[in-house]
Amino acid sequence: MRLIAFATDYDGTLAHHGRVDAPTITALERLKASGRKLLMVTGRELPDLKQAFDRLDLFDVVVAENGSLLYFPASQEEQLVADEPPPELIAALRERQVEPLSVGRGIVATWEPNEGAVLDAIRESGLEWQIIFNKGAVMVLPAGVNKATGLAAALEALRLSPLNVVGIGDAENDHAFLTACGCSVAVANALDAVKATAALVTSADHGAGVTQAIDALLAEPSPLVAAAASARAIAIGPDADADLAPDRGGVLIAGSSGFGKSTLATALIEKLEAQGFQMCVLDPEGDYTELEGAIVLGDAKHEPVAIEAMGVLENPASPPLVINMLGLKVADRPAFFRETIAQICKLQVDSGRPHWLVVDEAHHMLPVAEAGEVLPPELSAVIYVTVHPDQMAPAALRTVRTLLCVGPKGADVAASFCSAVGIEAPDMPDPPDEDQVLYWDVASGQPPRWIVADPPHQARKRHTRKYAEGELGADKSFYFQGPDGALNLRAQNLIVFLQMADGVDDATWLHHLRQGDYVRWFREAIKDDELADEALGVQDDGDARASREAMREIIERRYTAPAQT
Repeated sequence: MRLIAFATDYDGTLAHHGRVDAPTITALERLKASGRKLLMVTGRELPDLKQAFDRLDLFDVVVAENGSLLYFPASQEEQLVADEPPPELIAALRERQVEPLSVGRGIVATWEPNEGAVLDAIRESGLEWQIIFNKGAVMVLPAGVNKATGLAAALEALRLSPLNVVGIGDAENDHAFLTACGCSVAVANALDAVKATAALVTSADHGAGVTQAIDALLAEPSPLVAAAASARAIAIGPDADADLAPDRGGVLIAGSSGFGKSTLATALIEKLEAQGFQMCVLDPEGDYTELEGAIVLGDAKHEPVAIEAMGVLENPASPPLVINMLGLKVADRPAFFRETIAQICKLQVDSGRPHWLVVDEAHHMLPVAEAGEVLPPELSAVIYVTVHPDQMAPAALRTVRTLLCVGPKGADVAASFCSAVGIEAPDMPDPPDEDQVLYWDVASGQPPRWIVADPPHQARKRHTRKYAEGELGADKSFYFQGPDGALNLRAQNLIVFLQMADGVDDATWLHHLRQGDYVRWFREAIKDDELADEALGVQDDGDARASREAMREIIERRYTAPAQT
């Protein structure tokens, strides 16, 4: 998890008695030199701020007037992001002789104890304006406008996510924007309520505290990154000690087909999205096209385009992106994967996003044969999903820190992983009677254990187009070989299966029927238990023609047949 921006309050945080000392300015210059973005989030009006502080050039954006105004020092552009103060409100305040009274571009400000008169003026005007307090200051703004909304507008302009931001402040009006940031810091002189909600509190006050926070951000390893990642760790299930965080390296979900790898991955995607992470799923076989709320690029008939995917990811608020490679030939998918990953890595360096990747069929995307071509180190928060971890590039497997093995052979899968990365396999616990997941935090030194995983909220659906028209991988295709193994006809989807079923000789058809090969393929590769159960009723039919027709009727009723497309 990368923290690439720093947002600071001014009065009481960066400044002491309205002035910023020289060591603090030097720290800000170090931060800028690191390539990070610098933002100021203040309640001050812009003319007053310019008069008090002559180094606004250090900042990429200034959020002024408690969130109602943006100022871009490089271009000196001002952007109002709230309604202007209504004349009737100003008139009502002056009628009540509220003094002092300052009217900004989007804010009206005074001091305690004028809050009662201000509230009366708002009521009289019939306006939906609000009062925000800041250590004795009384700020009046449109409903819903605060430092958090102003920061959000600034980050939208910079194309950044708040999860990649460190926020630091001291007063009650800082609560909103600090809570929105990936890592929140309070200076030592902050109000107790601000300290209570911050991830970290500096030992020094005011600008010296800001300098401490900057030094902590630039340190390797950074305690701010650790705090940000810990704050947004997700529990895999009811066991709170079994969790995932974006600073702990890769995650491997492995196990035999049909035991819920995609279901577990979907549950994790839901939880990560709920934490505000931007997600990207690289989906070679269309297993995630029904992911609720996701943007899906590509289908069985259309290849995904990498530049379109990057256009989606450029928006930090985008929903999960699923890059469906089903329209690509199987042999072309690894090359497309590498091309897309290279572009995602560049975006990661610039913006810290996407925060998490999911790589399905990881043994095809990162095979042993391409051991030198692995994900860049910037992309450490990756969930790999595979049937065959031993067929993945060892360099990719060595980035894995959390192992999640599904199915009754989970211990064998974990042992396979250990063999592939060259480490000694720990003692594996016996599998439980009920469906659970073998969880192993590889780096912790703790032994693997079986845990319960939360199911996804959304229902898993059959991917009818994928299985009907797409190109399944060689390991999931059906092969008509016949009783003597003389044939090797590959059916990479259900439509091709039906076409070949009509063309093979009766002996070949009946051989696979009686062996239960069709039922097994439907259940394990097509992942449709209902189709497999229906096909069981045809399995004992010795009439080649009748069984072909019955099988076709079952498949066409559940999936789209060629004549119906």
